Amino acid sequence: MSVKHWLHEARLFLGIERNTTRHGEKLISALGAFLGILAVYWGTRWCFPDGFMHTAGTLIMVTSMGASAVLLFAVPQGALSQPWAVIGGHLLSAFVGVSCQQLVPDQTWTPALAVGLAVGVMHYARCMHPPGGATALAAVIGGAEIYKLGYFYMVAPILINLASIMAMALVFNAFFPWRRYPAHLTRRTIAKPTAAAERQFELTQEDFSAAMEQLNSYVDITAENLTQLLELAKQHAEKNITHPEQITSGHFYSNGKLGNLWSVRQVVDAAENAIASKDQVIFKVVAGAGGYATGICLRSEFRQWARYEVEPQPNGHWKKLTDEEE
Repeated sequence: MSVKHWLHEARLFLGIERNTTRHGEKLISALGAFLGILAVYWGTRWCFPDGFMHTAGTLIMVTSMGASAVLLFAVPQGALSQPWAVIGGHLLSAFVGVSCQQLVPDQTWTPALAVGLAVGVMHYARCMHPPGGATALAAVIGGAEIYKLGYFYMVAPILINLASIMAMALVFNAFFPWRRYPAHLTRRTIAKPTAAAERQFELTQEDFSAAMEQLNSYVDITAENLTQLLELAKQHAEKNITHPEQITSGHFYSNGKLGNLWSVRQVVDAAENAIASKDQVIFKVVAGAGGYATGICLRSEFRQWARYEVEPQPNGHWKKLTDEEE
């Protein structure tokens, strides 16, 4: 095998991704991180010029804010960067760290316990934020000044640090329409995707690579993984491509589309009428496009719109029902 082949394999093994982000975006990210940490320092310094609870005035910020700055300003659209992930991840991890230090102090395994529990708590609270692990760790190994704070550590420096860096993330990213923060604000400006019926070509890995380059923002997923995800989704969709035979009151139906065209409706009234022109269905939109609107249409039109029946899951997702489950 050639040297080029081995270099390619080494790149894949090490996870060295071809970064398609433009230089301007990289510089914007660097500037944002600089301003974010500056805001943390001066914001906390302004709130507590003499330190916290008689500790040294130099105790201004936790180092985990540096990691948060990377996510907030380099990957502002990422799931790990969203407000609940950042705020909940840090505060819950701080609580876990302080609790571990107070309940089992001076043990060699206490730092590991704090980080492990913090990861578990963030998972269950749906606020996974990697820097939170460092916040929990700092509460255990931070030394006497941190121990003296106790649970006030959650307020200062953590909460004050968070307020400062989050405010800067909101303001700074607002100047750039393609990276407005939180991500929900950016989704509102995305162009309407091409309807499925109008697509003429099969999407390929090269298409995803080109789209990621056009996005001009760091995306925490490779083109290869994105392609694999689409292929798995297509295989899942092929299991049930027929429209539902029965439209039942109280049940949920999805149009099966992608992106901001996706929608789920719940049938409010599906009483049948022998006259086809009056056989109508009353529904309300419960997820996706349409935003909780209500509507009425012919049963035949609703069946044509509905791709399959779904049911809500405890995690907030929707599960497609198979013929057996229906």
